[in-house]
Parts: sequence; structure tokens; C-alpha cells
Amino acid sequence: MSLVRQILGLILYVLNTLFWFVPIFVCGLLKLIPIPVLQRLLSKLAKACASMWVAGNNINQQCISPYQLKVTGAESLTEKDWYLVIANHQSWVDILVLQRVLHRKIPFLNFFLKKELLYVPFLGLAWWALDFPFMTRTSKSQIKKNPKLKGKDIETTRKACEKFKTMPVSIVNFVEGTRFTDEKHQRQNSPFKHLLKPKAGGIAFVMQAMGEQINQVVNVTIHYPNGVPTFMDFVAGKVGEINVQVELMPVSDKLVGDYSGDNEFRVQFQGELNRLWLEKDEHIKRITQTAE
Repeated sequence: MSLVRQILGLILYVLNTLFWFVPIFVCGLLKLIPIPVLQRLLSKLAKACASMWVAGNNINQQCISPYQLKVTGAESLTEKDWYLVIANHQSWVDILVLQRVLHRKIPFLNFFLKKELLYVPFLGLAWWALDFPFMTRTSKSQIKKNPKLKGKDIETTRKACEKFKTMPVSIVNFVEGTRFTDEKHQRQNSPFKHLLKPKAGGIAFVMQAMGEQINQVVNVTIHYPNGVPTFMDFVAGKVGEINVQVELMPVSDKLVGDYSGDNEFRVQFQGELNRLWLEKDEHIKRITQTAE
């Protein structure tokens, strides 16, 4: 039965993606016409199509690979505000879970993506058409070799965020920067039991570029009581339960400042993020112990 679910679920995901890819991609091409009013209209249309794509995926989950979804704290969300969404990251399934939990509760989710993901078949072009920012991170070693690269990350982020100022948006950042594995956890010598070390630069640059516009931070904690699933496990219906905690946080002065140029603010920001990650780690520890 799991194999049947897996095959049928994959077929429906592919068909749903191909169906909505066409109008989204056409909107992206038409947005190349330099008429601001038309570009804004096409952006809204593309995001409406993407929202229908998410709705189709959600129906697929409910019918083909159902699971018990327990969500707390998502009652006060609205589609009329600007949000920064931060979450722990364990599996590609996290993205589908976030989309299902937050669908039509906040504006369409926009992910900051690695530049290499632009070349993912169909999805890469759809993400481009939806104005997802494709980022190339500058390492400390690269800056050391070429000092002119200093500040390039914040400038790239600022340009990406310019597209988000004309309509409400939700900007998603997986703060750990990569999916959690035991190997990565040990290599990092992470002080958290269930999480990797958070990377402050990405969200700090977003807050520096859009801090005055973002209304609230949505802090999401995802937990899989039966173990972290692969995408294929998820499609096969082997995920019995998923717990999601949503915490709304105000945008305080501790989160907005010159991260790249102010050392005192940088230390303060990193301390605040580590505090949030410690609370997230404790929450996962509690629900893990309760499940046991």
C-alpha cells in the first residue's frame, strides 16, 4: 500500500507542478516588460497561481499520504502583513509542512535560495518568476582575498528585498543554513541537542534591508515524533504525526541595525538569536520527552 501511495502521490505532485508552472512562467516572462503597473499585476497573478499549486499539494497530502498535523500558535496571522519566517530545518519535507501550516494565513512564502537551485528543472524557473531571491554568499576567506567583496551580501539582499516592498510578503529563512544531521551536529560541536548552530547573517541582512516594513517575526518549530522523514517516506504515507509550534514575535530594536558595520549590534543580534534557538531546543526536548 505504501508503494501505491508513493507512486500515486509522486504523479500528482508532478502533474500539479507542471500544470501551474506554465502560467507562473508566462507571468515571469511578461514581467520583463518594463511597465511597473503591469509588473505588479503579474506578480500578484503569479503568486495567486503559486498559492493554488500549494493548495493542490495540500489536497494531495490529505488524500494520498495523510498524517496528523498538530499546530499551536497560528491563530493571529493575517495575509495583510509583512513577515519574516524563521524555522529549524531537518528535511525537504519542512517546506511542504510550512506551506501547509501557513497557507492563506500569511502572504505567499518566499524563500531565499542558493543560486544553484535556479537550475532545478521547472521549479528553478518558477521560483525565478515568483521573484524568489537567489543568493551567492561571500565567505570570510573570499573577502580576505578580495576586500572589495565586503558588504556585497547586504547589497544583494537589499536589492532582492526591493521587490518585496510593493505588496505584503513572507520571507522564509532556515536559520541553520542546512538540514540537520547527526554528522553535521557533531562536526559543528553544536551547543544545542536537537539543532545546528544558527547563522545570523541572512536574517540580519533582511532585517537591515526591511526592518521598518516587517510587522512581525514568525518563529516556527517543526518536530517529527516518529523520526525525521525523507521526502519519499512522506509521500508514501509513513509519517504518522507532525508537531508545529508557531510563535509570533514583535520586531524589536534588538533585531534591526547595521549588522555588517556595527560590532556591538552584531554581538547583540547573535546573542538574541542564540537565545531563541535555546528556547526552541528546550521546546523540542520537552515534546520529545512527552512523546516517550
